[in-house]
Amino acid sequence: MALGFRRRQPTDRHGQAGAALYGAAVAAARAPWFYQVLDVPDTLDGRFDLIALHAFLLIHRLQADAEPGPALGQAVFDAMFRDMDQNLREIGVGDLSVGRRVRAMWEAFHGRSKAYASAMGMGRPALAAALDRNVWRGAAPDGAAATLAGVVLAQSAHLAGQPLAALAGGAVDFLPAEEASR
Repeated sequence: MALGFRRRQPTDRHGQAGAALYGAAVAAARAPWFYQVLDVPDTLDGRFDLIALHAFLLIHRLQADAEPGPALGQAVFDAMFRDMDQNLREIGVGDLSVGRRVRAMWEAFHGRSKAYASAMGMGRPALAAALDRNVWRGAAPDGAAATLAGVVLAQSAHLAGQPLAALAGGAVDFLPAEEASR
């Protein structure tokens, strides 16, 4: 299953919580609503974009908190890129090119994270524009980017209300996508 979550047992202190949090982000990103209602491309790139968006929301929330928030954010990031590496190998990408592809994914994630963080501070229209550029490559169906921007802002507010202790235990609650769109 491409870009799916595979459980591995991280060895660092926050690794297990980070893996669980990342798994929840993947599950939220896989909601059929995104693909059926917003017409997000159901491709490797489209799935990556939604996983990256949900991981960004989680990491963004964790980095805004005191320790262990930033360490947990790093653990989510680490889990994400372990998963990306493993999935590339499972779909048959050769060992010699996996590193290069993972680096390209890291760079894409980093660029998107910066764009989303900046746009969230400028309001819904700026966020919709950033989502249009990244998720639909500038060709979002009418209203889809604005709707997704609303989902992102609702998820961000919902995540901000969750206690750090629960997150540190690996428990996170994403709103159902359709509910977040209202």
